[in-house]
Amino acid sequence: MNPELAKWLAITGILLLVAALLVYFFGPYLKWIGHLPGDIYIKKEGFSFYFPITTMVLFSILVNLIIRLVRFVIQ
Repeated sequence: MNPELAKWLAITGILLLVAALLVYFFGPYLKWIGHLPGDIYIKKEGFSFYFPITTMVLFSILVNLIIRLVRFVIQ
């Protein structure tokens, strides 16, 4: 196996474990996630639509910063 791939898989696993622990222990304090201004929620009789656009933008920025930080530390 490629050592670089193994390193990335290990880092990804560690980050997923940390994220899972944060959600497990701090879940009640994170209820605002998914209910931010800009998230689209339409509810009608027999139909509901939810599109968390603001939450996904913030999540994307956070993941991008984490990846950049990990790349900086590895080099």
